[in-house]
Amino acid sequence: MVKDGNNGAAEFLPDRLDLDALRSAAACCEGCDLYRNATQTVFGEGPRQARFMLVGEQPGDQEDRQGHPFVGPAGRILDRGLQEAGIKRDDVYLTNAVKHFSFTPRGKRRIHQKPTAAEIDACRPWLDAELAAVRPEVVVVLGATAARSLLGRTFKVTQHRGEPVPLGESLAVATIHPSAVLRAPDRDAAYAGFLSDLQAAARVA
Repeated sequence: MVKDGNNGAAEFLPDRLDLDALRSAAACCEGCDLYRNATQTVFGEGPRQARFMLVGEQPGDQEDRQGHPFVGPAGRILDRGLQEAGIKRDDVYLTNAVKHFSFTPRGKRRIHQKPTAAEIDACRPWLDAELAAVRPEVVVVLGATAARSLLGRTFKVTQHRGEPVPLGESLAVATIHPSAVLRAPDRDAAYAGFLSDLQAAARVA
């Protein structure tokens, strides 16, 4: 939940909106209550002039512990998809719509909890600043939370996945989050659809 009396992450943005300054400032963000229980802020990573920006939901358990985006099981699915789609990792900036891990404790485990609309909105200034700093040609929107943040409440990934749509100076292509491949009853079919969407993104770059 967004704290009373602030504007989410906006008040924590630095004066200089380059990636190094943004990353340092984000480490101190208290724009919503997720910072209280998360291990750390997990900011985006990648080259300053990446052609592709990939935006996921939020850090998972491993990302929260290690401080890097997409280092868990979903990250391995993503790496495979990028390679097979012909998208080089050194041409990709990876980030999430929400920068802190949202979870519910269950014994010794931390169970992923979907960010609320308020938490997504609170974190949007960081994402806007990353887009302005990187200026990617293509933004790959990974899943419903990223779509809610970047493309609005009414955008449905299931209806428009793989379709290029305008997003500021970039084109956006939406697909499922790679973690959805891991949860799918038919992983091969889910992965094939995911790969097809990444290939569509590669074609418009």
